[in-house]
Amino acid sequence: MSDLIRAWATLIALSLGSTALAVSAIPPAWQPAAGAAILILAWAKARVILARYLGLAAAPFWARGFGIALGVFCVVLLVLYLIAITL
Repeated sequence: MSDLIRAWATLIALSLGSTALAVSAIPPAWQPAAGAAILILAWAKARVILARYLGLAAAPFWARGFGIALGVFCVVLLVLYLIAITL
């Protein structure tokens, strides 16, 4: 199995996971955890796309930099989400 097909299968699995979380009936007390889980799945999908489809797997320095930037961006989004649902 080639790397691109494996990456595609990974993206499908991650998308199915985030869709299942989004459409499931989650109690209000668990909504922050579900939101965080969906955001983590989106972060994982972005990493797969950057590494396999944009070729950053061959450039570890740039992959690490983009990984850190994506991580910081996701943390900011999570904080904004948590602020929004607590107001």
